[in-house]
Amino acid sequence: MIEAQAARPQLCVGAVAVDSDRLLLIRRATQPEAGRWSLPGGRVEHGETMVEAVVREVREETGLEVLCDRLIGWVERMGPAGHFVIFDFAVVVADAHDPVAGSDAAAVMWAPIGTVGELELVAGLLDFLAEHGVVETI
Repeated sequence: MIEAQAARPQLCVGAVAVDSDRLLLIRRATQPEAGRWSLPGGRVEHGETMVEAVVREVREETGLEVLCDRLIGWVERMGPAGHFVIFDFAVVVADAHDPVAGSDAAAVMWAPIGTVGELELVAGLLDFLAEHGVVETI
């Protein structure tokens, strides 16, 4: 029974925080794609709304408090680590302190938007950001 549950798609969220032409990114500390840069985010917990999950995940991974805004888009990622359905939301950072890497994040940074394409990003992230107008078309 556990194997069947593990094979089900998992609902996840991501946060797109843009501030003064910078994008908030975390370096993944765990698989899948450990060591690559990604948006803050993760799995939605049982009984939690997607908006609550966005706020919690950003807090846990960066120490920042955010306000969840509109849905930007969604993606599906499938591979050996599982099937993930990820809804990415625009967020507004509600506090001014520097981010600090927390759970599931090896590092965190505000990356200048013009340099995001030069980073070692998780698969598909650059295309997603370009498709939704966050970075220049590649």
